[in-house]
Amino acid sequence: MRAAVPGLATRATTVGGSPVREILALTARPEVISFAGGLPAPELFDAAAIRAAYDRVLVEAPGRVLQYSTTEGDPALRGAVAGRLTRAGLPTGSDDLVVTGGSQQALTLISTALLEPGDVVLVEDPGYLAALQCFAFAGARVVPVPSDADGIDPMSLELAAVREKAKLLYLVPTFQNPTGRTTTAERRQAIARVAERHGLWIAEDDPYGELRYDGEAQPWIASHEAAADRTVLLGSLSKIMAPGMRLGWLRAPAALRRACVVAKQSADLHTSTVDQAAAARYLADSDLDAHLDRVRAAYRERRDALLAGLPGALPEGSSWNRPEGGMFVWARLPAGYDATELLPRVVAHDVAYVPGAPFYAGEPDRAALRLSFVTHTPDEIGEGLRRLAKALALAGG
Repeated sequence: MRAAVPGLATRATTVGGSPVREILALTARPEVISFAGGLPAPELFDAAAIRAAYDRVLVEAPGRVLQYSTTEGDPALRGAVAGRLTRAGLPTGSDDLVVTGGSQQALTLISTALLEPGDVVLVEDPGYLAALQCFAFAGARVVPVPSDADGIDPMSLELAAVREKAKLLYLVPTFQNPTGRTTTAERRQAIARVAERHGLWIAEDDPYGELRYDGEAQPWIASHEAAADRTVLLGSLSKIMAPGMRLGWLRAPAALRRACVVAKQSADLHTSTVDQAAAARYLADSDLDAHLDRVRAAYRERRDALLAGLPGALPEGSSWNRPEGGMFVWARLPAGYDATELLPRVVAHDVAYVPGAPFYAGEPDRAALRLSFVTHTPDEIGEGLRRLAKALALAGG
């Protein structure tokens, strides 16, 4: 008699899959105009220059770029990223950084290095869905903190930090996913002081910061003296070069950085050597800032097209914000509408969005939804909104 196959780990059966990824699979048909995924526009990739970077490193140093590498990452790439951070106002050395397989891996490494099962992580509500998954896999208890148009509320944060004996605060302060909101400079300083007073670690995720279309850049929380010794800054090349390269980085105080290196050794030894070398070569040979100027101009036009069309697409009484950058607009349908229940009817009209409910760690707002504007041209956005208007008009309240 054969024994039963052993079961899966509890975390593998209790942590759900990403609704966003499931929606992307649902809307993969080419005729669907999808506002669901936060996918950079592929026609704007600097493909020729990226290919030239790969060609050059494979010709000049094939033995090195096809070999195993150090866990911390390619020194040239770390140096290039450190230089960009320093020029933007955050003095950084290459040894302050660890290269990761996208910033999502950086979040996993931080969770491994910092969190014991049962530790409390404070998050914005709503917040980044994949971070909620990551913390759940670590066995942490996720506690939402009230947020508004200016970001997480510092007074509520302080109360939660004390009440919950929290260990980590995770937030996306610039062009947040899913809401597109930006935390004000005053609140960033207040957040740093709360962390200093109550012994909080801060994970400051910044994948969208270089996609600014209006307004002035805000200082990183990591730049505030009160939080400098307890903030890990996460960044990514996915939104500014190409997500398929899967390159991100973390900037952390020395003890946490060393712990993340050990955690990464157990995960993948190191990030792809050839991809790192090509990224470093691209940053040395090409003008990333000029490329970003072109990307920002296109995305600004697409954001404006979405905002201009929303009054005619959403039911009367709907509301939405106007983000200064990033990829997302956060909207709310009138009372009586459920964005999750409506989605199948909307997809039947070959258009899609992401319902807001899965982004909440607390009580969800079922009328909320996220719309990404970067993937489609203004004309495609206009057509998508016409389809959305028809679907919602037929659905009613």
